[in-house]
Parts: sequence; structure tokens; C-alpha cells
Amino acid sequence: MKNFNLYDLFKISLEAGKEILEVYAQDFNVEYKNDDSPLTIADKQAHNAIMKGLNTLDPILPVLSEEGREIPYSERKEWEQFWLVDPLDGTKEFIKKNGEFTVNIALIEGKYPSIGIIYAPALDTFYFGRVGNGAYKLENASKVEVANEEELIQKSMRLPEIEERKVTRAVASRSHMSEETKSFIKELEAKHGEVEVVSSGSSLKFCLVAEGKSDYYPRYAPTMEWDTGAGQAIVEAAGGKVSRYEDAERFYYNREDLLNGWFLVKRFN
Repeated sequence: MKNFNLYDLFKISLEAGKEILEVYAQDFNVEYKNDDSPLTIADKQAHNAIMKGLNTLDPILPVLSEEGREIPYSERKEWEQFWLVDPLDGTKEFIKKNGEFTVNIALIEGKYPSIGIIYAPALDTFYFGRVGNGAYKLENASKVEVANEEELIQKSMRLPEIEERKVTRAVASRSHMSEETKSFIKELEAKHGEVEVVSSGSSLKFCLVAEGKSDYYPRYAPTMEWDTGAGQAIVEAAGGKVSRYEDAERFYYNREDLLNGWFLVKRFN
């Protein structure tokens, strides 16, 4: 399988973020897909920027993107390596203009994510990780001058950050808080005592766990594969775990049905 440079993916995510922020600064129209999920011109422009960048890196490697064409399983099932992309994760947050939206790029190898890239353009914060080689966070990302992967890593903070606290934290979605999630938090309270609930949008919930700012992220509500691939890679690169609700097995990708089942993200594997 082909190896890829994190610096190249960093530049691609910055370009997508630039496209998103140009729309973010204006008034924009909102369309709705068949499933009633929102869509903006920013989603489309970010998708185009990412596709251009990834095709430059490797014109043959397939890309599965939320805003790309629907690819039948009969074609996808033979893929051993591919890009999994959400050009604008958190479109609802983008529309609300609360800054909690991201660019997500993951490299999937043999059903599991090996590289994850998450860039939050409005926060100008870049998270990245390679499973087995660590996860990192870079603030003021668009203003930092780096010329290669080594410099990118040198100027970034290794995750998780060391933070001493006695209170258990769980992160939950601003847009989705199911009854099952509430029940999970009550179980944590019974086991650990006080539990602090941290709210966040988009894939930043994964990043909070990778950073060590949250211990758990229970997602007992629907998501799609492109919502989780990059976040899982970063969490696992930081020493955490993303497991299926039904059997606690490692979350895997390129299933026939791209709709994810429930899962739990934990700070420690």
C-alpha cells in the first residue's frame, strides 16, 4: 500500500478550509438533501478542493466523499486502500456560525483508518494522527510556516495533553443527545461519581477525547462513515479506542451500508 505525507494532507485541508471560510463570511443559501440534511456551496467547494489535492497525490486511489458520487458496494468492496472524506462536517454548526465545523480526511487501509486529518477552519486548529505513530494538534495552523512533515510534527503538540483532574468527563453532541446517551452518563455517575458533560459539534468531539479533555464520547445516534473515519484515526493514534456498541469490537469501514451503528470513544484503549 502507498504511504502518504502528512504535510501534503495538511496543505489540502488548509485549502479546503479557505474555501469554507470564504462562504462563511457571507450570506449563503442552504439546500436540503433527500434525507433532510443541509447542504451549502461551502460543502461543494471544499469537496472540489480536496478532490483536486488528493488526485494530485494519487490519481488512481479511490475517494469516498459525502459530497461525491454514490459508489455501489460491488465496486467498493474490492478496495484495500481509499480516502474517506467529509469536506464540511458539522454543516448545522456552519449554518449557526458557531465555529464548530471541520474538514475530515481519513486514509482507510484494510477496513481500518490509518491516517486522520481534522481541520477546524474557524478555530484555525489542525488535528492529525497516524495510527502507531502518535497524534498531534497545531493551533493557528494557517499562520504556521512549515515545509515538510517533520517540521509540522515539531511545531505541533503531541496528544493527549497532560491534564490532572478528578472529574470524569463525557462529550456529547450539541445537535444530538439521545436517551441512550443520557443513560450512559448516568451509568458513569454511578461508577465514578461526578461526571462533567462537555458539549461540542462535528468531529471535534473525537478531538476532545484525543486531547485528553474528555474521557468518553458515547454516540448512540446515527452517523455516516465519513463522519467518523478521521476522528477514529486521531483517537487511536493518541492511544484511545473507538468500539462498536453491540460487541465492543474495533470500528471498521467500507461496509455495504455506510450508515454507522452506535459506538463508544474512550480516551484509553
